[in-house]
Amino acid sequence: MALFIDGANLYASVKALNADLDFRKMVESFRARALLTRAYYYTAMVEGEEFSPIRPLIDFLDYNGFHVVTKPVKRFTDGQGQTRTKGNMDIEIAVDMLELAPHIDHAVLFSGDGDFRRAVEAVQARGVRVSVVSTLKVQPPHIADDLRRQADDFIELAELVAEFGRPRAPTAPPSVRSGPPESGS
Repeated sequence: MALFIDGANLYASVKALNADLDFRKMVESFRARALLTRAYYYTAMVEGEEFSPIRPLIDFLDYNGFHVVTKPVKRFTDGQGQTRTKGNMDIEIAVDMLELAPHIDHAVLFSGDGDFRRAVEAVQARGVRVSVVSTLKVQPPHIADDLRRQADDFIELAELVAEFGRPRAPTAPPSVRSGPPESGS
């Protein structure tokens, strides 16, 4: 088994559920269920900042057995002259899923982003069962319907939060986001 965690997407979903995850308990739970080959965590990082609010999480995950994949956030000016940031990790996740497919029989994707539907289908064609973790328990749902239908299993994030989550601290640091959530993600 391998875990593929879209950090920005998971953060938005857990935040919408008004909770935080205990990543150590989560990975231990998955290790108890199957031989965990790898646990990936993907996030974009703002470069050049003296302190990044996401750095403590990245360091914690790195020290606790996660393979952390980062890339710099890109800044651009939109048509209205506003500065925006972009840090999409979809390609990195899709490529890693496809590269690891010959070595696993179960992939668990923590994302509701419908852009992953085709990557899930390609991994399934290589004989890998794919479970998708996201939530239908918030409005709007954070799982794209076509991704949920493509997956072999849908795991409701709210149930996992009950297992290894905790109520959100009132001063939780913001996450680096790859932009506004896409429709259904």
